[in-house]
Amino acid sequence: MVHKLLQEAWIFSLILLLAGCASKEEKALRTFIQKHVDQVNPLLKERNLTYWEASASGEQKAYERYAELDLELRTLYSNREDFAQLKEWKEAGAIKDPILERQMTLLYNNYLENQIDSTLMRHMVEISTAVEEKFNTFRGTIDDEEVSTKEIYEILRTETSWIQRKKAWEASKQVGRFVAPELIRLVKLRNTAARQLGYDNYYTMALTLAEQDEGNLIDLFQKLAETTEESFRRLKAEVDSILAPRYGLHPEMMRPWGYNDPFFQEVPKIGEVSLDQFYKNEDVKELAIRYFTSIGLDVNDIMERSDLYEREGKYPHAYCIDIDREGDIRIMANLVNDEYEMDAMLHELGHGVYDKYIDHTLPFLLREPAHAFTTEAIALLCGRLAHNAHWLSAINLITPEERDRIQPTIAKSQRIGQLVFARWCQVMFNFERALYTDPDQDLNTLWWDLVEKYQFVTRPEDRDAPDWAAKIHFTSSPVYYHNYMLGELVASQFQNYIAQNVLKSQDPIANTFYNRPEVGAYMKTHIFHPGKRYDWNGLLEYATKEPLNPVHFAQQFITP
Repeated sequence: MVHKLLQEAWIFSLILLLAGCASKEEKALRTFIQKHVDQVNPLLKERNLTYWEASASGEQKAYERYAELDLELRTLYSNREDFAQLKEWKEAGAIKDPILERQMTLLYNNYLENQIDSTLMRHMVEISTAVEEKFNTFRGTIDDEEVSTKEIYEILRTETSWIQRKKAWEASKQVGRFVAPELIRLVKLRNTAARQLGYDNYYTMALTLAEQDEGNLIDLFQKLAETTEESFRRLKAEVDSILAPRYGLHPEMMRPWGYNDPFFQEVPKIGEVSLDQFYKNEDVKELAIRYFTSIGLDVNDIMERSDLYEREGKYPHAYCIDIDREGDIRIMANLVNDEYEMDAMLHELGHGVYDKYIDHTLPFLLREPAHAFTTEAIALLCGRLAHNAHWLSAINLITPEERDRIQPTIAKSQRIGQLVFARWCQVMFNFERALYTDPDQDLNTLWWDLVEKYQFVTRPEDRDAPDWAAKIHFTSSPVYYHNYMLGELVASQFQNYIAQNVLKSQDPIANTFYNRPEVGAYMKTHIFHPGKRYDWNGLLEYATKEPLNPVHFAQQFITP
């Protein structure tokens, strides 16, 4: 008994000693962070709930309230005294605790971005929200009849009339004229804000504060452009030779509306196999639940809170949102039972499980994914399964014989799809950099110059319109799109590592992870659980034992 008491006394003394080792700066920073979280936590939750309400209803009042809350949150981060204190701690180098230091770095970056004039900040928030509202509620017209985004995509996927396809494509671009003037104004305001903080433009600032290096990204995308060019050129010629006859055309007559989506960012349907036939009599929601359950990741609670089906006024796309970093995770979607929405459901739930399984004992500020593109990697890795015959067989939608018959065609389609997307990302990456470098240049011409350079798609004759502005990401997710490409690279890196080191297999495509709970266990422990404890470099090293390595993507999709 005496020995036990002495042991407990020794442990208590050690705890006191360690606590005493914390510097006065660390103690002060802990107090600062706690006060900050007490302020930001309820505000962030209310803002997220309001955005959910706005996108679910399309009501202007909800969007206005969201703008107010977003401004209030930004105003909190604009406090100059708080920023000065954070800067002092950062420059002194007195914070040695790695968890505390990580929180300080993230706070510093958030505060730095908002050290701008309050009037300028208000204008940025108001314009951004107004443009996003226009996007979410706008409906294009064909022959004076309103059409939804889903209807436009359906026409581009199935219609053989060249005239009707062109009308649908033009309808998808009408929103560009509607929002372009305000969007350019927003870009200029963002640049003004960045210059107030000592950056050349908003693009450079946003990358820096997201812990990304612009020079490294430029080099990476240039190498990807060079690596994919010849493979894409051959595949694009093959695609055109197959699609053009459907419309009664020669391949050289193909134009942007000849493909499956308005931006030629997704794989066209050129093979004999349409996977829609396997999904049309199923429930994609239930298939997704079944899949995630089979790898040990429960998503039922996420589904119960989600808004999954289309209605008038509702946000027409899909997203996943973590409302409070305490487990309230939801998906906004517009499901139908087809291949596209199977991908969307798996994709958004990939985001959802990442958020759900972050270690909730971490400090509030670290309860986020390591980076935007690490959560994109998981979402993309999951979404790819919708187009994999091995997965269709694993969930009993097709027989093993059907799997072996269609997999070569599907694999080729996937390869084309990845090359198509890689080239499309070149357009977005290079255009957005140029947009912030000089928003007064001829953006309409620049857009089509890049489309022709990277996608080999011939621009429409006699057209001078802000077709670029029809892409919502320039408004809602500025300086973000490159993360989708990085996500594809990391998805292949995760996929390769899991196949080789968790499943002990050399074939990452055939291993769809279905009914392998050890895969979910690995993801929880090595990818989700650390949250934002590490930067993205650190997470990749921790999870895959190597830094970002594009070779896995190349081996999977470029070099076969």
